[in-house]
Amino acid sequence: MNKKTISGRETGKSNSINNIEKPENNTLITAEGLYLYYDNNEEAALKNISMKIEKQKVTAFIGPSGCGKSSLLRCFNRMNELSSTCRLEGKIHIQDQDIYDPEVNIAELRRNVGMVFQKPNPFPKSIYENVAYGLRIQGEKDKDKINQIVKSSLKAAALWGEVKDRLNSTAINLSGGQQQRLVIARAIAVQPQVILLDEPASALDPISTLKIEELIHELKKQYTIVIVTHNMQQAARVSDYAAFLYLGKLVEFGKTNDIFTKPRKKMTEDYITGRYG
Repeated sequence: MNKKTISGRETGKSNSINNIEKPENNTLITAEGLYLYYDNNEEAALKNISMKIEKQKVTAFIGPSGCGKSSLLRCFNRMNELSSTCRLEGKIHIQDQDIYDPEVNIAELRRNVGMVFQKPNPFPKSIYENVAYGLRIQGEKDKDKINQIVKSSLKAAALWGEVKDRLNSTAINLSGGQQQRLVIARAIAVQPQVILLDEPASALDPISTLKIEELIHELKKQYTIVIVTHNMQQAARVSDYAAFLYLGKLVEFGKTNDIFTKPRKKMTEDYITGRYG
């Protein structure tokens, strides 16, 4: 029996994620009572996390190092499962699909929920083949369609103008900022709903960082974006919502402007004002 996929394409079910009508409250991702454990530790890395993430908004996870930001981010495409000793309790839904349902196709989930890491990780292939890779894995053979998607993805990632004359050159020779935008183009080529960004600009120079931030503003017109950042100024610039985590707990979650100008919790205020972290 075929496993369910996150988009429902392999099940034939009518409750496909990509076909469900937009929820009235615009919620796309719902986390309920998440606990995450590593290496059989009794102490949870994430403790009772619940939140709702809106469609086509940027949500930033902030907090000191080791607070659980990246661990939480990786729950949304089950990347934590690459560790055989990882255990999760609670639920995550993308629209009405429980992504931890045992029958969910994990490869399809990760297509639908793309991820970009802190350090750019282009494949040792040409610029063109980096973007086309996911399409070929999905079985796409129409060369004209692949060409069109490669071009549109590079344009969406604000990179086409810089690489259009050297698409067959190796991606390894691109600058760090260009590599990161290429990785984003690779992610969006397979048409995800969600893009997860794990400190995508922390290894980049200020000019490249600005380009990534401008790109995030453009991408949220089509995609739901969740970003982990250690840079509070960056979180304030790019996000619509912010979640402050501390020692694996969600201390406060709300509109970014409210979190930064009128936090409800003193712990949040102390972090925002630099008293610790």
